[in-house]
Amino acid sequence: MNMKTTVKKATIEDLDELGDLFNQYRVFYKKSSDVEAAKNFLKQRMDKGESEIFVTVDEQGRMTAFTQLYPLFSSTRLKRFWLLNDLFVHPEYRRKGYSVLLIEKAKDLCRSTEACGMMLETGKDNLEGNHLYPKTGFKLNEEQNFYSWDV
Repeated sequence: MNMKTTVKKATIEDLDELGDLFNQYRVFYKKSSDVEAAKNFLKQRMDKGESEIFVTVDEQGRMTAFTQLYPLFSSTRLKRFWLLNDLFVHPEYRRKGYSVLLIEKAKDLCRSTEACGMMLETGKDNLEGNHLYPKTGFKLNEEQNFYSWDV
């Protein structure tokens, strides 16, 4: 990875480039391409302060990757808990350490907000993620059942 890569909190000024990257992320997960809807979704999260979004930017100023985290709360621990919901690296920039930089930034967010931890979910077939997350300190929880309900 180039030493001039920076990690920063995304702002409304980043919306065009971030919206395109977010759209690519959605397409990766087999959703229909819709850049305007992607931008609108992100703008709502930013305007309402409903998520924290961090991006990596290379020395030419190109956005290479992003992560989005949502705040949750742990009743039993009486603290904030973060959901690392989205993590995506543009295909041209993969295997260069951008995802690790973003995870470290997410850990900094946990510490700065005095959260008790962070969780994420990924598919069993996501070989890259299932290799990356343990390498960055995440532990697979095999003790709990994960249930979901969709409308």
